Amino acid sequence: MNADGKLVRDRIPEIIRGSGAEPVIYRAGAAEYRRRLRDKLLEEVDEFLAADGEAAVEELADILEVVYALAADLGTTREDLETTRAAKAAERGTFDNRVIWTGVR
Repeated sequence: MNADGKLVRDRIPEIIRGSGAEPVIYRAGAAEYRRRLRDKLLEEVDEFLAADGEAAVEELADILEVVYALAADLGTTREDLETTRAAKAAERGTFDNRVIWTGVR
């Protein structure tokens, strides 16, 4: 962790206290929270890219948690996010067919 700290899940301070240490924490304001969420998304994506198997699945779950927090910060719900995703899938498709675009003729 850098000297500037990092955004952690809500129960991490409790877990640290349970190990006998006292965490040094503060609550971020709105702008800092937004920036830290974006930083956390990059961190979790990097961890996913380095992971395999079950660890990769766990990292995807972490990414999803950050995405949900970002959505809430933007004033939308998980359900609204899913509705938007489904609409885009209906209009433009998904990635199920593994299509690679190489250009046009």
